[in-house]
Amino acid sequence: MSYEPEHTPRLNLAELVPDVYKSMLRLDAAARKGLDPTLLELVKIRASQLNHCAFCLDMHSKDALAAGESVQRIIQLSAWEESRHFYTAREIAAIELTEAITVLTDGFVPDEVYARAAAQFDETELAHLIAAITVINAWNRFAVTSRNVPGHHTPGSH
Repeated sequence: MSYEPEHTPRLNLAELVPDVYKSMLRLDAAARKGLDPTLLELVKIRASQLNHCAFCLDMHSKDALAAGESVQRIIQLSAWEESRHFYTAREIAAIELTEAITVLTDGFVPDEVYARAAAQFDETELAHLIAAITVINAWNRFAVTSRNVPGHHTPGSH
């Protein structure tokens, strides 16, 4: 079997704007404080699916697997509405909020979605979750625009 060659990245943000890159790493670390790592990886994967970010999908799927997440739950995430039984109410609330924040072209974050998330997370957790969703969306945009090449991430190497 012959595979297509990898594309080349357009530019390396970590090298070209190191202060921005390091600031993003610090923001990412601050945003995820107090959040369950498994839930956080599901959020990162779902946002990356919606944003078509192959680099981030590769990274966060590998990180989720390394953290003990099941292949089945990762695969079902793109069709979570039909696979709700794979996820907890808390995870579903986080996934719904991720979709609402990620796809802003559909309008504001609906009150019902926010209310379901607020019922599952205390205010501090919810604030961290909103920050974490915002950060993964920023990372997705950096990676998609830079054309970062998926397939080379090793879990634990961020």
